[in-house]
Amino acid sequence: MFPGASDEREGIDAAADADRGDANFVVVGAPLDATTTFQPGTRFGPQRIRTFAEPFDDYDHRTGQQFSELGVVDHGDVRAWDDVAAYLDYLTSTLREAVWNDAVPLTLGGEHTVSLSGARAVEPEVFVCLDAHLDLYGAYDGNPLSHAAVTRRIIEDVDSVEKAIILGARTGSEAEWERAAADDVTVVPPEDVADWDPGDRLAERNVYLSVDIDAADPGYAPGTGTTEPFGLEPRELRDVVRAVAPHADGFDVVEVNDRDDGQAAALAAKLVREFVFSHAAGGEA
Repeated sequence: MFPGASDEREGIDAAADADRGDANFVVVGAPLDATTTFQPGTRFGPQRIRTFAEPFDDYDHRTGQQFSELGVVDHGDVRAWDDVAAYLDYLTSTLREAVWNDAVPLTLGGEHTVSLSGARAVEPEVFVCLDAHLDLYGAYDGNPLSHAAVTRRIIEDVDSVEKAIILGARTGSEAEWERAAADDVTVVPPEDVADWDPGDRLAERNVYLSVDIDAADPGYAPGTGTTEPFGLEPRELRDVVRAVAPHADGFDVVEVNDRDDGQAAALAAKLVREFVFSHAAGGEA
């Protein structure tokens, strides 16, 4: 269970409890590890994120809120299996149930492919993503549901999506960069992320926010499958999450594996909390 959340598996329906705060959130683990490249292990991501959230204080000084009072419920993990398309359909239904209950789904990956389920459930107009990679392949190794093609799938297969904003991308194939030049994609390179401000681009629009932990420089988050140097500082990821969270109807953090001493998982867990605090505060803090 994510620390500070109620355990839905014990029949505690925090999402329906009006006394738990200004916002309600449902944590869903999605330990898919089917198409990861170079270093697998994302199946361990959800539990590691929960584990390395254990030492964090319940109280957030910046917003003056207690995490445990914000109506966060942990649904547990949606166990993954080999049929990726079927798994994504099932995960979509789980996340959509949270949306229908007026809660914000918080997905713990798992490989980045699970973001497709989050976008299907939330049906955003804008997909905002922190990522080292463009993930704009039409198909990778012949697989259109590869984690390396997820942003392309979200742009082209989720009818509601009008725009993708990719922050921190620093690598991609020639074909991906050509796709990124289209009007429906904006790429903000790592050196410009600190100065990026969504301004009014997200106002009055449905937004989904995804964090691929490899957006961070691997010196800070080595526990991920495809490390890419010259990445973002953790504070830069935090500031993007804080800026976008008040506008977002869904969130995920993905691509955490078990190949470090917890650095990636701790950063991921902290970003989950930053999202919750910032969304609940409505951008006022």
